[in-house]
Amino acid sequence: MSGCCENNCAVDALREKQRGTLQIVLGINAIMFLVIVLAAFYGKSTSLLADSLDNLGDAITYSLSLYAVSRGASAKARVALFKGGLIFLAACAVIAQIVYKLFVPSIPVFEVMGAFSLLGLVANSLCLYLLWRHRHEDVNMSSVWECSRNDIATNLSVFVAAGAVWFTGSGWPDIAVALGLVWLLIRSSIRVISSAMAELRAAS
Repeated sequence: MSGCCENNCAVDALREKQRGTLQIVLGINAIMFLVIVLAAFYGKSTSLLADSLDNLGDAITYSLSLYAVSRGASAKARVALFKGGLIFLAACAVIAQIVYKLFVPSIPVFEVMGAFSLLGLVANSLCLYLLWRHRHEDVNMSSVWECSRNDIATNLSVFVAAGAVWFTGSGWPDIAVALGLVWLLIRSSIRVISSAMAELRAAS
């Protein structure tokens, strides 16, 4: 009996740790979305917009993950499946913006791109650090960590694009990086959805 009780206590403690971490990273991503989306429209940057949508998707993902923390494996897998769909929708939104830029070309403000990509890098590095210890605990936390890892690559890519825009005086590097981020988002979406489907099959 005592062993069973100790096991339940350990599970409860783990869930509380997960919940606390998710609340922190949710707050960080919600704030960063508001900041970066405004910077993206001001700076006319498609890659920075992709970065902001990534933060929005993460904020929604963390909200769903908070719901799933105390649920069973099937519920966690369904939430992870929904997260994969959200990542795919973010990729579609960036594709739409790229198409718009092809018809209405403009040169983004590289100073805005560089400054806010670095700000996002600092925020997302903190999130990744907080989520690191949870990355192998279950499919719910694994998918959350996957999203956070993508954010680091996104921030670095936007920073590189800012330098290329400055060097070339063209908006094409911004579009090229945005296309790369679309590929990254779609690949991540497929990975999260595949893991969730495997978890659902195992649970059934």
